[in-house]
Amino acid sequence: MSNLTISTTEDTLRWARVEAAKRNVSVSRLVGEMLTEKMQRDNAYDTAMQEALKFKPIAFEGAFLSRDAIYAERLERFR
Repeated sequence: MSNLTISTTEDTLRWARVEAAKRNVSVSRLVGEMLTEKMQRDNAYDTAMQEALKFKPIAFEGAFLSRDAIYAERLERFR
């Protein structure tokens, strides 16, 4: 495990101390866990994005409907 020195405000440090005490861990462990969670979320997002980008877009053929045409079509369904 490596060490890291950070700079933050007194309010943030006070919050971190309270939060660490609630979880019964040190501030160092709390910050380390938070960074690990952030890294895992970012990696999961990046992986999901890469998977989503593999899909080919669906080709659209036809004319775009006007706003009035869309609402007229919807109204017809309810009649």
